[in-house]
Amino acid sequence: MQGLIGKKIGMTSLFDENGRNVACTVLQAGPCVVTQVKTKERDGYSAVQLGFEDKKEKHSTLAETGHFRKANTAPKKKVAEFIGYEERRFKEGEVLTAEIFRTGNWVDVRGWSKGKGFQGVVKRHGFSGVGGVTHGQHNRGRAPGSLGASSFPSRVLPGMRMAGHQGNRKVTSISMRIMKLMAEDNILIVKGSVPGPKGAYVIILK
Repeated sequence: MQGLIGKKIGMTSLFDENGRNVACTVLQAGPCVVTQVKTKERDGYSAVQLGFEDKKEKHSTLAETGHFRKANTAPKKKVAEFIGYEERRFKEGEVLTAEIFRTGNWVDVRGWSKGKGFQGVVKRHGFSGVGGVTHGQHNRGRAPGSLGASSFPSRVLPGMRMAGHQGNRKVTSISMRIMKLMAEDNILIVKGSVPGPKGAYVIILK
């Protein structure tokens, strides 16, 4: 799919054509530099590699510095491949901006959700806990309770909702409508929420 690398700026609200106030997310979309063009003949598949946001050479490896030097650009903090572009249309070093989008377009936005760390079943799955403080119960208010049968099958079945790591997963918000496009500033305002904190990198696909 065609798209750009961007960054989540924050949230706001806009009025739609029906006068309803809708929650929106502000995204910076590009500018992205074409850092590599992959072809079926040389690489086995067609793709365009884009880089976003400069970083200092002293914070880059020699391999990274050499790779970006071929495209006559500075090292980039974020790199991603897009397979929807026709590779013959682009040259290394070319810059893509938010002008590839239009107001009213529908896009998918991919990012990483906020990490919550190791969480119990009440926060992770919405359990209500054992409940009650009678009959000698102690510190059982947020416990998961029974996990299943004893003699058969004598094990915890796969998929049991238990405590564990929550968040920090790749999440895609699909079919988000572009409410407003400010191409000169590479800003998109899309309807709905986008995974991740402010300042997080996102992939915007059209």
